[in-house]
Amino acid sequence: MSTVIEQPVEARLVAAAPRMPNIPATLHYDRRDPFAVRMTFPAPATLEGVDVCWTFSRELLAAGLEDAEGYGDVRVRPYGYDRTVLEFHAPEGTAIVHVRSGEIRRFLEATGALVPVGLEHLHLDLDHGLAELMRDSC
Repeated sequence: MSTVIEQPVEARLVAAAPRMPNIPATLHYDRRDPFAVRMTFPAPATLEGVDVCWTFSRELLAAGLEDAEGYGDVRVRPYGYDRTVLEFHAPEGTAIVHVRSGEIRRFLEATGALVPVGLEHLHLDLDHGLAELMRDSC
């Protein structure tokens, strides 16, 4: 069984122009980091011309389907019938994208099949993490 889930999604960038351009993005989940999800935007879709990856909690993504969630760099909220808004805040500015809620739900269902919600702690490699922390302490 694979330990990684990657799902391409179609995101719509909210901009000042009336037409919102579609941009490709990928949702990523790795069982080795069971509390986190990543959303990656490819270089052609970014102002910097490099891949941009945002990491945030799976719990935030799930909760944001139902109600506005997040106070930091990543915020998620429902929008209309089948859209979810993800806001990414950085010193350079804020990017706001719409994603179909159904795509996010399918992604979360797949992550839940890989690591059930509430059992994430069973997939943490605490010995490895502790060894990494202690490696340079002597």
